[in-house]
This record gives sequence, C-alpha cells and structure tokens, in this order.
Amino acid sequence: MKLFDSELKVMDALWKRGDQSAGQLAKVLKEETGWNRNTTYTVIKKCIEKGAISRYGTKFMCKALISREEVQQSETNELVEKMFGGSYEKFFAAFLNEGYLSQEEIEKLKKIVGETK
Repeated sequence: MKLFDSELKVMDALWKRGDQSAGQLAKVLKEETGWNRNTTYTVIKKCIEKGAISRYGTKFMCKALISREEVQQSETNELVEKMFGGSYEKFFAAFLNEGYLSQEEIEKLKKIVGETK
C-alpha cells in the first residue's frame, strides 16, 4: 500500500497514540502540522478508502489497520526495486561504499545478517 506524506502523518498519530476520534486527530495534527480540521478529515477519508484506517462508533473513531512495520517494508521494497533494480545487495552496498554508516552500524548489520536464515 502506497501512502503519501500527508497520510503518513495521520497514520503516525494513530501508531503513537492508538485509536482516536477524528476530532482528536484534528487537534493533534493542528498542533504538529498546522492543518485545519477539514484537511485532517480529508486525509483520514483517503486513508479509509485505501484500507489503512477503519472508522467505528458514533464519535468517528479511527483505528490503524496496517502497522508501521508493514508500511516500512512496503516503502523499502519499492525503493529497492525502483533505485536498485530489486537488488538488496546493491542497496546495502550504496550505504557502505558512500560512508553513510558508522563502524558500529556496520557491525550491527553484520550481526543481523548473521542471524538471518
């Protein structure tokens, strides 16, 4: 599922705080982004149409139907496919060769790779 930056802001609020009413989300996003209530409601509607959020109850409660990890995996897969021809090896090599990672981060990655099957 592809989510745009505005949709990710709504999802992030739900992931951090759990189920909230649309009104609560509007207050949070007004503080965080300066959005007005109509903007927030429009983005919530788009998320519902995509199946990322469900609505329930009389107070228009919103619940995240997808996890942060699912979105991260989807976005990562899309990036690797688009920019590295689907090669995770090239993806990691780009970070290693350009010096983006510290030695500590490299060691952590080696441990993660060693633990995978």
